[in-house]
Amino acid sequence: MKFTTQDTLTVAALLREAAQAEIMPRFRSLTEGQIRQKSSATDLVTDADEAAERLLTARLKESFPGCAVIGEEATAANPSLLDHIAEPELLFILDPVDGTANFAAGLPLFGVMASVVSRGEVIAGIIYDPMGEDWAIARRGEGAWFEALSGQRRDMKVAKPVPLKEMVGGVSWGYLEEPLRSTLCTNMAQLSASASLRCAAHEYRLVASGHTHFVLYNKLMPWDHAAGWLIHREAGGYSARFDGSAYQPALYTGGLLCTTDEASWHILANGLLKPRSA
Repeated sequence: MKFTTQDTLTVAALLREAAQAEIMPRFRSLTEGQIRQKSSATDLVTDADEAAERLLTARLKESFPGCAVIGEEATAANPSLLDHIAEPELLFILDPVDGTANFAAGLPLFGVMASVVSRGEVIAGIIYDPMGEDWAIARRGEGAWFEALSGQRRDMKVAKPVPLKEMVGGVSWGYLEEPLRSTLCTNMAQLSASASLRCAAHEYRLVASGHTHFVLYNKLMPWDHAAGWLIHREAGGYSARFDGSAYQPALYTGGLLCTTDEASWHILANGLLKPRSA
C-alpha cells in the first residue's frame, strides 16, 4: 500500500502530541494510585500510558480513516486484538510509554513507539524521545534517520563489526527460561560489556546509531520490537530469531538477536546461546 514519508511524519508528530499532552505533565508527578501492576512487579502501567494510548488511537483514526490500531494497554484488556495482526492493510502498533518502570521511577529514559504494518509487513517505524525531543525513524527500503524538532536529519548507521570480546550490547534475560537463562548469563562474561536499560526504545536507538553492537531479547511483543527492528535493519543491521528465522511482528516467542552484520549474528548466537565446552 502507499504510505508516504509525509504520512510517517504525521505519525511522528502525533507521538509528540501525546507525549506533551499526557505523558510529560505526569512525569515525576504520579501518585501511588496512578501506578499499577499488570503481570508482575516489574510490569507496570500508569495513567500516562493509558491516556497517551487513548489520544494516539483517536488521532490516528482521524488522520487515517479505516486504519486499525493495536496498543499495548488495549491488548492487556483484550488479548484477542493480536489474533488478526497480519490482516489489516494499514495497522498502527503502539507502545505509548516504553520503559514504564523507568518513567514511574522518575528516570528520564523512556520513549513513545509506533510501527506501521501492512498485511503483516512492517513498513515504517518511529521512536520518539520526549526528553530529547527527537525521533528515530525508518521507512522500509529507504533507510533510517534521526529527525530533530527543527526538521534537520542525520542518518543512522550500525557500528562496524568487532570481535566478541570487544562487543557491547543490550541483553534482556529476565524472561528467559532455564537452561538458556543460565547459559546466557554465564556466557556474557565473554563480552566487553552488557546492560539493560529497561527500555527497548533507547536500546534500539543506541544499536541502530552505532553506539552498541547488538541487542538481545526473548519476549517479542510487537509494540516493543516492530519499530526498533525496522530502524535497526534500515540502519544496515542484521537480525534473526534465536533459531535463525526471520523476525515477524506476529511472532511473540523465539527470541530476537539484532547485530551489526550476519557474521556477527552467528558469532553472538554461538557465543551467548550455546553452552561452552568444558
